[in-house]
Amino acid sequence: MYAYIKGIIADRNDQQIVIENNGIGYLVNCPLGISAEIGGIGDEVTVWLYQSVKEDDISLYGFVSRDQKEMFLKLITVSGVGPKVAHTICASLSAEQIAAAVMSGNVALLTSVKGLGKKSAEKIIVELKDKLKSQLGAASTATVVPAAVSASVKGDSGVMQDAVGALLVLGYKDQEAADAVASAYEDGIGLEDLIRKSLKVAAGKKFS
Repeated sequence: MYAYIKGIIADRNDQQIVIENNGIGYLVNCPLGISAEIGGIGDEVTVWLYQSVKEDDISLYGFVSRDQKEMFLKLITVSGVGPKVAHTICASLSAEQIAAAVMSGNVALLTSVKGLGKKSAEKIIVELKDKLKSQLGAASTATVVPAAVSASVKGDSGVMQDAVGALLVLGYKDQEAADAVASAYEDGIGLEDLIRKSLKVAAGKKFS
């Protein structure tokens, strides 16, 4: 299983890029919605990878970031959502948009993705929320948010809880997610913006 590849973008089209590394060209499924953020031909880049292995096909799927890949991995656990559909969703919406849609039940945002119908969108929301509840066990997301948050940040606890849940969906640990949300929260911030800021805080701590 590949984690990521560092190399030069040697070629591209609307759906794929070729990453050259040590004289080998790796063909990576990467629609423009994703590859445009990675770079242009001749750029030295890092591309996060998922390898799909089937009887008649071995394919690589490319991502801008670890968070985007983590969201893709969560999406393909949903029944009926394969790599191609999950990749299309990730190319159309950011990781924080998808996470916010799941936590807030925003079917309309998910159905804005070309080819994704209402039933599939509802299934994604239900199944990912169920996985989150399973991850937390009997506890609610409220118990994950440190008491210090309520004491020091007089804000919207519902938004904070949903943001913590979104980071859990993206693969962060309970305390890691809660601390990031507590640091990123500011009065009046919306869910999607809070998730985006929290991801930056969490990533900074993880790789610092």
